Amino acid sequence: MNTSPPRALIAEDEPLLALALQQLLGQLWPQLQIEARVADGISAVQQALTLLPDLLFLDIRMPGQTGLEAAAEIADAWPEEQALPAIVFVTAYDQCALAAFEACAMDYLLKPVQAARLGQTVQRLQQWWQQRQPVQGKDLAMHNHRQLEQLLGLQQQLLGQVPAALQIIQASVGNQIHMVRVQDIIYLEAADKYLRVLTAAQEYLIRTPLKDLLPQLDASEFWQIHRGTVVRVQAIASAQRDESGRLGLLLRDRPEKLAVSRLYATRFKAM
Repeated sequence: MNTSPPRALIAEDEPLLALALQQLLGQLWPQLQIEARVADGISAVQQALTLLPDLLFLDIRMPGQTGLEAAAEIADAWPEEQALPAIVFVTAYDQCALAAFEACAMDYLLKPVQAARLGQTVQRLQQWWQQRQPVQGKDLAMHNHRQLEQLLGLQQQLLGQVPAALQIIQASVGNQIHMVRVQDIIYLEAADKYLRVLTAAQEYLIRTPLKDLLPQLDASEFWQIHRGTVVRVQAIASAQRDESGRLGLLLRDRPEKLAVSRLYATRFKAM
């Protein structure tokens, strides 16, 4: 039985909704300590990795990063010796997506959040908190691994709701506009305000964010391997682990070695 007070972080970009959620939680679960309240996905990641709370209340649609993107980045960078936090998504998504949220989160709340529905969530969280047992070693690694796979699966499911149709990327170089065939792309990498588009022989810069371009790519042909990197599967020559266990990819037609984050390492398993 866990007797210590639980700690939580709220990420919600609408101040009144964030305040209302905090006040309701204070009434329904006085012992719950709200460590921080942030208004965007990037701040949610920074504060979560600094404070290491037990619970995350994440709005799905936030500036900078969505709640889903923030959850994935938090899970990827979370200390390996510590169990991942429980996640409650706050969402305006329709019914077709709710089963997916429920599969990878402790619970989900529809906007506007109702006190009665939040009460059910609190009861579920309280039961989880009281029954949570310390997990260590291989059991902890397996527990975190399952949650990472669930988050990745949810990302793919939601991205899959948009049909892949992109065949050509238009990239400006000086006074010229190059028509880059998607089939020629080796990988794409976010860089500051630009997106690097790399073929076997050329590099182009475009202003379209990776998160906007990714839903237009065929998920069976392009794999996300890091928050800011997507690679064409057929361009991968091999996957190798370094001395620290981190996975990297060698490419067929490019000299770079691409790092694979922990979240996406589950893609690479021996058949």
